[in-house]
Amino acid sequence: MSTPQIDAHDRAAYANIPTDLDATLANLQVQNIVARIWQKDHTVWKPDPKEITNRLGWLTEADEQLEKIDDLLAFANQVRGAGFTDVVLLGMGGSSLAPFFLRQTFRKKKGYLRLHVLDSTTPAWVRRVARKVKPERTLFIVSSKSGTTLEPTVFFKYFYALVQAAKGESAGENFVAITDPATPLQALGAEHHFRRVFLNNPDIGGRYSAQSYFGMVPAALAGVDVRELLMRTAAMAAACDAAVPIHENPGARLGSALGTLANAGRDKLTFICSPDLATFGLWAEQLLAESTGKEGKGILPIALEPFAPPDAYGNDRVFAYLRLDGDHNGEADRHVAALEAAGQPIIRCRLRDLYDVGGEWFRWEFATGLAGTMLGINAFDQPNVAESKDNTNRVLQESSDGQMPDTSTSGDLNQLLAQAKPGDYVALMAYVEETPAMNSALQKLRKAILERHRLPNTMGYGPRFLHSTGQFHKGGPNTGLFVQFVADWGEDVPIPDEPFTFAKLSAAQAVGDYQSLENHQRRVIRIHLGKRAATMVNRLAKEI
Repeated sequence: MSTPQIDAHDRAAYANIPTDLDATLANLQVQNIVARIWQKDHTVWKPDPKEITNRLGWLTEADEQLEKIDDLLAFANQVRGAGFTDVVLLGMGGSSLAPFFLRQTFRKKKGYLRLHVLDSTTPAWVRRVARKVKPERTLFIVSSKSGTTLEPTVFFKYFYALVQAAKGESAGENFVAITDPATPLQALGAEHHFRRVFLNNPDIGGRYSAQSYFGMVPAALAGVDVRELLMRTAAMAAACDAAVPIHENPGARLGSALGTLANAGRDKLTFICSPDLATFGLWAEQLLAESTGKEGKGILPIALEPFAPPDAYGNDRVFAYLRLDGDHNGEADRHVAALEAAGQPIIRCRLRDLYDVGGEWFRWEFATGLAGTMLGINAFDQPNVAESKDNTNRVLQESSDGQMPDTSTSGDLNQLLAQAKPGDYVALMAYVEETPAMNSALQKLRKAILERHRLPNTMGYGPRFLHSTGQFHKGGPNTGLFVQFVADWGEDVPIPDEPFTFAKLSAAQAVGDYQSLENHQRRVIRIHLGKRAATMVNRLAKEI
């Protein structure tokens, strides 16, 4: 077992890395990779500049946001003064994952708005958010880079009708948009007299947008100290600058480790986080999966996987431990120590307090971009994401006669797991309402799969994961065993000015995703859970 290499500058340690990290960094230095990234040289990734040169604005976004911070804080204070009590973020993928992580990580600050994030079309989920807030005292953020994303569009239609019923012609003052310049969402904001339209830097892709308006507007409204958060991000960016020797560069060190490990077959990156940082892995999941999962390659991020004995993990793993000083770290410390003793590669990232997540955002963004060049892929496009969207639209059109798309059971879980080969993983895809009971049941199932079959496994709620790991599912290596869960939709929710309901949309998204996986010759089954969804999942866990 190797001795951890500790770098005091970036508070990271690397153990059991089965490659010469120093030699890898020296080779990257010869190619001048770090300097070329900062120069926005697209040839670091591909000869064609498409989807690259206009996706690198995140490199300097923290500094640019700090220059606009007074305006953002003034806006947050104006909203507070107007009597709003809640703010609901209506978005998907890159528009929602950073706000979701911030909501879960930073406790509500007295005098600021309660932040809710809606990124599911499941009717029960939509109803739950609607029942938690008073529409007339709630600010709704419609968040979409393209301004055409289906989910935020239908969310807006639903909640605008609720606010309009309560406030009449002044409903628009309860809405804010975050989008790129000249999108249909910008025009929608003008048409409906939104309180504010924030135009984001168009040279930033969604999964690299945490430190942009997409993350900072909801954070400021919820009372997060966005100035401090951005200063930590900017400090990490400076530490990753080309002027810093590459062996001391936090992002380069992490990226070179991820890239070399993946190329050596350790392509399952498992996040272990302190309790207060538990959902960091869900944010990083999209960043890594959507950036690297293409051309039959990729680094599979695994978040919130239950702990198991060291012998449950194979030689395709690497573990990233984000440890927050002062948190309840005992269980995670023991688990990571056992994994290290068993010879598993460990990357430790130490956070002094919660605001260090700003620096981690940048470290992992930079590392992902650099790992992409080591894998030989473009880390900034998402060629397969549109497939499920197109399939959803087609399914909706084909079922325009009012019939629900067919979501009946199409396979057996144990038979699917029996097909597993070395290097495979299981993806659980749940088109159901997220509840404590469902989360508990799915975690039991994940642990059963891990301990019984020694299979790495991921879990995502649909359609959220379509904008996250969905790219990896179709574009990454064909090593996945896919289990789609659907349930009875319960009380439906109509969508104003649309020929379909939320239940029908959810069903179409599930069917469209299933068809896309089949088109890529993936091994996929569907299990309809009925009315007692959590009970059925618990039963499946026991059967394994």
